Amino acid sequence: MLTRRQWLGASLGSVAAILAGSAPAFAAAPLAITVYKDPGCGCCNQWVAHLEKHGFVVTARNTSNVDEVKDTFGVPSALRACHTATLGTYVVEGHVPADLIQKMWRERPALAGLAVPGMPSGSPGMEGGRAQAYDVIAFRHDGTTSVYAHR
Repeated sequence: MLTRRQWLGASLGSVAAILAGSAPAFAAAPLAITVYKDPGCGCCNQWVAHLEKHGFVVTARNTSNVDEVKDTFGVPSALRACHTATLGTYVVEGHVPADLIQKMWRERPALAGLAVPGMPSGSPGMEGGRAQAYDVIAFRHDGTTSVYAHR
């Protein structure tokens, strides 16, 4: 079933194809994420572009005190990077790939969030140069962590 907004925003051809059963129905609504970042940080802007490229609706909030944001959302000091994002009740710290954020959102694990500590070369927003392997860390409200994915 199409929502009114989907119906009004769709082309006549795509609506006809959906009604005829020859095209899949619209995908789930885009995920809205808020990114807290330093206004002068280029890699933060590139990570925002990465999210947008993968269908996220991004609200970027520039702040000169990103550490205060990290404290507010409970990001463990060992997992901190240059920007912090929120998606529903989840926190996303650093250069986490969009597909893993989408996976977390679909599966809804009992986590506080995901983090890519530091700024590993080759992670989204840190392209260029020689890519390095890195871990995406899941962290919980009780302070425990585990490797969510290895890239």
